[in-house]
Amino acid sequence: MEQDLTYFKNFGEQIEQRLSKLASFESAYPPRVIRQHTATESIKMYEAAEANRSAESEQISPVTVAVAGRLVAVRIMGKSTFAHIEDGTGRLQIYFKKDDLGDDSYAAFKRDFDLGDFVAAQGYLFRTRTGEVSVHVTAYQLAAKALRPLPEKWHGLKDTETRYRYRYLDLISNPEVRDVFVKRSKIVTAMRKYLDGQGFLEVETPTLQSVYGGAMAKPFLTHHNALDMQLFLRISDELYLKRLIVGGFEKVYEICKDFRNEGISTKHNPEFTMMECYWAYADYESMMRLTEEMTAFVAQEVLGTTQITFNGQTIDLTPPWQRLNLAESVKQYTGIDIFETYGDVEGLWAECQQKKLELSPQASWGKLVDELLSKYVEPTIVNPAFIHTYPLDISPLAKQSPTDPRMVERFEAFVVGMEIGNAYSELNDPVAQRQRLLEQQAVSDEEAHIMDDDYVMALMQGMPPTGGLGIGVDRLVMLLTDQQSIREVILFPHMRPRE
Repeated sequence: MEQDLTYFKNFGEQIEQRLSKLASFESAYPPRVIRQHTATESIKMYEAAEANRSAESEQISPVTVAVAGRLVAVRIMGKSTFAHIEDGTGRLQIYFKKDDLGDDSYAAFKRDFDLGDFVAAQGYLFRTRTGEVSVHVTAYQLAAKALRPLPEKWHGLKDTETRYRYRYLDLISNPEVRDVFVKRSKIVTAMRKYLDGQGFLEVETPTLQSVYGGAMAKPFLTHHNALDMQLFLRISDELYLKRLIVGGFEKVYEICKDFRNEGISTKHNPEFTMMECYWAYADYESMMRLTEEMTAFVAQEVLGTTQITFNGQTIDLTPPWQRLNLAESVKQYTGIDIFETYGDVEGLWAECQQKKLELSPQASWGKLVDELLSKYVEPTIVNPAFIHTYPLDISPLAKQSPTDPRMVERFEAFVVGMEIGNAYSELNDPVAQRQRLLEQQAVSDEEAHIMDDDYVMALMQGMPPTGGLGIGVDRLVMLLTDQQSIREVILFPHMRPRE
């Protein structure tokens, strides 16, 4: 059946020219090609052959290879042609000679192949006069035709929206972007390695939940047709992981996607990756040690050092990290003693107004305190630090401080002004937990925690003292790859539809 190419021809003359070349090939998209060596393997094989040649002879044992990759450069020189292909490991030069391939085969390459095409080539390795290891091609084949030309390689692809919207072009054009995502994979692997080594068990919990919880956030809502019920994309896996602690697992973790129906910024994406772990018989101080040790371990595994650079600043991730009391820090940077206004929300709101903070008059005391912290304290933190002992009314799942009933045993971890983790000693008293959740219902805030009676029932079964921790994987990747926007570390960030 004749193919309808009308749609593709609408993209312009260059694509129409490439379409016209499809008929030159028996198959422009063959089901398979021969590829036995990568670019990097080929170069190393030839270097090994050079090293192994005998002292008596300058001859190098022939090294034959079968390689494949995207055609990224071509230089035609009459009866010979030099080209470069790229694969996932690097770039390799391939050399075509008319006398070896024959007139028709050599002419076909010059005529029908374009930059961006995938080429499979067989031949033997040699080193050119300029010292570059290359493949002398004895046979070649089109592996896949590219109908669209490559982005401008000389200047690279720089337009931010184009890079995010068409990430495949970004990855083709900018090797440093590929490196970020290779590091991201290694960071997650190292995190698993650390937790596994500490005896934690990796588990999976539901993404679709009938009752969302575990964080103060607005959820995404969906509907299950067969069950005719409303479901939510999880905002956190916390409450399910703690059910597993009730069930007898003592160390569990999950690395998963969470979804929060909130704004988009350089630090927020509505779909993001979290690592949450829970540890029976631990507390928030145990989780501080775990956080600093795991972060340093991951940096050492992936980067080979705990000394990193972020936005021109040198950061030392070596434990121990600084511990900062929240109330003391707020007083240091604002002059406000938050405890003098405890129970006097209007008084604290008035002080916030004097500092021109945009806050709702209905904001709770804890939210006002948190806003002061966010505005005046967090930006001052460069090297990693734990800010600890948070207001109870914004921490309904955390255990009350034994020395101050207004506060809870909770910390957030900050580096270069960016929160990367949140943890607390988990509230395991079912009576207190239900009361806290009921109090949340009285709050006129769409991000307030909702009642989860099934979770309260789980706590009624008995949960040991437990420490819990959540690490924002995307933000940790930002930190360790020196990226100032979360979109730089998410392969396919959310974008508005094109108009």
